[in-house]
Amino acid sequence: MAARVEGIAGRRLDKAQYAENFADLHPRLTGHEALVEADRCYFCYDAPCMTACPTSINIPLFIRQISTGHPKNAAKTIFDQNILGGMCARVCPTETLCEEVCVREKAEGKPVKIGQLQRYATDELMAEKKHPFTRANPTGKKVAVVGGGPAGLACAHRLSMHGHEVTIFEARKKAGGLNEFGIAAYKTVDDFAAREVEFVLAIGGIAVKTGKAFGKGLKLKDLQHDFDAVFLGMGLQGVNALGAKHEDADGIEDAVNYIAELRQAKDLGKLPVGRRVLVIGGGMTAIDIAIQSKLLGAEDVTILYRRGPEHMKASAYEQELAQTKGVKIKHWVQPKKVLTKGKKAIGLKCDYVKEVKGKLEPTGESLEIGADMIFKAIGQTAIDVTGGALALSGGRIIIDAEKRTSVKGIWAGGDCVAGGQDLTVAAVDDGRRAAESIHAYLMS
Repeated sequence: MAARVEGIAGRRLDKAQYAENFADLHPRLTGHEALVEADRCYFCYDAPCMTACPTSINIPLFIRQISTGHPKNAAKTIFDQNILGGMCARVCPTETLCEEVCVREKAEGKPVKIGQLQRYATDELMAEKKHPFTRANPTGKKVAVVGGGPAGLACAHRLSMHGHEVTIFEARKKAGGLNEFGIAAYKTVDDFAAREVEFVLAIGGIAVKTGKAFGKGLKLKDLQHDFDAVFLGMGLQGVNALGAKHEDADGIEDAVNYIAELRQAKDLGKLPVGRRVLVIGGGMTAIDIAIQSKLLGAEDVTILYRRGPEHMKASAYEQELAQTKGVKIKHWVQPKKVLTKGKKAIGLKCDYVKEVKGKLEPTGESLEIGADMIFKAIGQTAIDVTGGALALSGGRIIIDAEKRTSVKGIWAGGDCVAGGQDLTVAAVDDGRRAAESIHAYLMS
């Protein structure tokens, strides 16, 4: 938990204000709203939205099914390609994927609300408490899935559909991965991540063993011996260092860990948050922690990014969302030193920088910014927990088009693989494709 040092306290707001601040960012559409929105779709024959979707959901088909009054059939169409379609409808950057290429967006600047229609349909079916898929006859084959995040869950579900027995090994106390521990609380309310895990597991044939950290008691060679195939989807374990002096001072927090703590908190008032908060980074984690700090009662929140807004991994929509919530974003500044008083961080000294031939160089100017809480949101890094058994690139596992690693019988997907998109929907696609390849391997 964040240290309760001077200037970092909890319960800055009352209970009602916390509830209002962390309410659903995009409440689900009503039935009438869904029908009206679905009627805006042109049902394009060569649908660019479908091409832009990493999981290749048949978007025109599921929207037509909604428009004709069959949302549960629409959900089945979605789940055929993306069993975590409910979560992806909430957290996918649709503004840079399917909705960005929507013909309505090109013509009017107002795309069909594909993400919200997907949520409407999937919520309708999941409310039935009846799983839409059944398992094939048992094959007698056993598959180990390391990691209970989006990639692992998608892989396990598709393998179970094919009749294989699957065991998920998860390091944390519960499955869900970043969906459970890393997504902003206002994007996935009412414990949806946990409910979606229950939905996936309802197909049967999937056992989950928690508290099993890969590389710490859970060895690859043992999995190879005990199972017919192995899928690795354990995400990233390391956190990038800031590289600034005194970055271990009190009041310096890792954004990923803090968000995980926030997501599991029963009482948001117990979370310590500074009055003046600085966030270092330019991705979705930086946006999420900045907004949530503001929602927790921080008075002044500023994101510091070393390049311009067009270089930020967070989409233009997410950057605007942060600013509408009162978050300031400063560009072309690079932290060089954590300012301290005793052991406590009291701010940052930053250099103004510019880009010269693709590299950042100081302009000769600097600034000091005061803060009582500083979050590092500069990305996670891979740690080789395979003991050198697999081919790696930049610490991440090398895979081919079928998600096979360099070792026969081992597949991988999600954030732990080289060349990935670091998106929930991309991880789901990796898991599903790996499962189909594993099935072909096991049955050949």
